[in-house]
Amino acid sequence: MINTPELVDSLVLDMDAHELAQLIKEKKISSRKALEIYIEHLKKNNSSVNCLVEDRFEDALLEADNVDRQIAKGQIQGALLGVPISMKEAFDVSGMKTTGGLLRRKGKKMAKDAEVVGKLRAEGAIILGKSNTPELCFCQETDNKLYGRTNNPRDLKRTAGGSSGGEAALIAMGGAAAGLGSDIGGSIRFPSHFNGVIGFKSGKGQVSQDGSYPEVKQELQERMLGIGPIAKSVRDARLIYNIVARNPAVYRNIDSFTINVLPDSNYPLGEATRKMLDAIFQQLSPEFEVEREMPPYFGDSATVWQEIMSIDGAGDARKEAYGGSSGSLYNSYIKERMTGNSEVHRYLSWALIGASLFKPSDKRLEKIREFLQHGDHILEHYLKERILIMPVYHKTAPRHGVVYREIFSIRKTFRQYMPYVAYANTWGLPSLTIPLGSDDKGLPIGIQLISRNGNEEALFQLGEWLEQRFETYKRAIL
Repeated sequence: MINTPELVDSLVLDMDAHELAQLIKEKKISSRKALEIYIEHLKKNNSSVNCLVEDRFEDALLEADNVDRQIAKGQIQGALLGVPISMKEAFDVSGMKTTGGLLRRKGKKMAKDAEVVGKLRAEGAIILGKSNTPELCFCQETDNKLYGRTNNPRDLKRTAGGSSGGEAALIAMGGAAAGLGSDIGGSIRFPSHFNGVIGFKSGKGQVSQDGSYPEVKQELQERMLGIGPIAKSVRDARLIYNIVARNPAVYRNIDSFTINVLPDSNYPLGEATRKMLDAIFQQLSPEFEVEREMPPYFGDSATVWQEIMSIDGAGDARKEAYGGSSGSLYNSYIKERMTGNSEVHRYLSWALIGASLFKPSDKRLEKIREFLQHGDHILEHYLKERILIMPVYHKTAPRHGVVYREIFSIRKTFRQYMPYVAYANTWGLPSLTIPLGSDDKGLPIGIQLISRNGNEEALFQLGEWLEQRFETYKRAIL
């Protein structure tokens, strides 16, 4: 057994799930000891970051004891046996609350696990607790009326992103070995980029949303939803994706792939990120066929994404937010801005106002469906043996509120700032985000790898190749 306390704690918090699972199985550290280290770390540091909003520490320790008894008897089964993980608040966990950050759902406990939660538990994972989200996962910054704001552990004055902001912040500070998030508008990738962790958005239909709140009911919105891991390493992202996916990723040899690194364009991009893309291109050039061109439909992605999110004026989200009441969105927003006493956070009420303004007509919806059908066919061929490399956002983690103002501005600046993430959502594509460096403030820069469904393994392979050559995940020290 490892038994030098300070060194053990630091090593365990830095480990990815793969390494920790192996040590537990080899009896070099007990599952209970690993959980105690994580629990103590969360108790010490969560108050400043506010990423964990509900814990199940006592139950988790009992489960760890059971794992240790199994291992002592030689009953070693499960890829994540005894490994502590965390869960975005959006996923149902039996006996825990799923609130969507809404005051009206305070205390609402779930009777059974979400499908993805059940799959992870079946592999021996132990859930420490649930992490913060914006209300209804409807904003790219994490703040709500029930649990408050999550801070970036690399700089508490900066955003953790959203909607999986609590989950990414928790993994960045070493609060669990790995976690799970969801993404319909950059909700895994914004937080992964801002917090410096690995995140994987699955492609359309690849992972079940059963037991995820709020349920995405509209067909065009559902194609944009991806559920996947937030982790410390690409190999963990692969492992967890293959556990939760309907079908594990199939092997692909990336030697025949073309790598397309997004070129300079008219879209905003910080100098540090631009230099990072240039460095990636130079690193790839000796070993791969590389190019720098704008992919098909890039300029249309953000507008179509916004229109799809605004179908029916986001009526389902409005009903969930207000419990079916017919109160005015504008009154709610003004009341919150003036008094702070409304039931719904201003981020959500303003986003819903935006959805009502961008609501597409039936005629426009038919055009969107035709556009997507044609584009799906083109991209299926274009991405057959091609991986796109592009930024997540035009800047590293800004101060709280900046992302919200940029994306939800009445000046429609989302058309400038959203295409990088909207591309994978609009076309229902898998996307792997990896931190590959930092800016002059030491803030991480995440880069996306995108391809078609069926090429997930190619993304993981290239991700691991880049991990070996660039500065990647490093735990945030508070």
